[in-house]
Amino acid sequence: MKRYFTIIQKEVDRCYSVAKQAREKGFDPETRVEIPQARDLAARVEELVGPKGIASRIRRLTDELGDREMVSIEIAKEIANGKKYRFSRVEDAVDQAIRTGLAILTEGVLVAPLEGIAEVRIGKNRDGSNYVDLYFSGPIRSAGGTGQAMSVLIADIVRRELGIGRFIPTKGEIERYKEEIPLYKRVQHLQYLPTVDEIEAIASNCPVCINGEGTEDEEVTGYRDLPRVETNRLRGGACLVMA
Repeated sequence: MKRYFTIIQKEVDRCYSVAKQAREKGFDPETRVEIPQARDLAARVEELVGPKGIASRIRRLTDELGDREMVSIEIAKEIANGKKYRFSRVEDAVDQAIRTGLAILTEGVLVAPLEGIAEVRIGKNRDGSNYVDLYFSGPIRSAGGTGQAMSVLIADIVRRELGIGRFIPTKGEIERYKEEIPLYKRVQHLQYLPTVDEIEAIASNCPVCINGEGTEDEEVTGYRDLPRVETNRLRGGACLVMA
């Protein structure tokens, strides 16, 4: 059996070598082979979103904790605390921690950690405190309900680790969600449509801002041009995560 897998690996290496030489000729959009080899979940996560060297720590924590959710949270905290990994901006630390945590949850095989989170910002509340502003986009759908919720949970844990404040929504922002999510249900599929009261409860109490890019042509009719919401178009990623 060992000899069998050794033969397969040698053939894979040979194919990658041929592909590498072909790409280096410059006839393709990329001059490198975009899909790297990875032998397990930890290696896939490191290759997909990084940071470099995280695979060995993921393996160790997986052996110790066993539970993938707990591993994702612990890894996110370790990335964010700055003891091993250094970032020039707080936003970058939060961004990396969330993407890596989500990649662990989705086993390093989905596009959600790369394209489902468009951007992470640090915003300002009216009282001057700061908060984590998560911009989701359509591909977050692939993470499923658990992955979507866990990405918000990880963001909350990381922001506490870094001493970042909680999101304080305005009345207009809450009302925007209450219009936007049912409207999104009309143009795209939602597995579950929360009631207006449920949407208000989530929007009022979520400690991080669930924001997003405009993904649909449809626009909201009320509570338009809000200072902290950059588009009047439906924010598909935000709607998916909220619902």
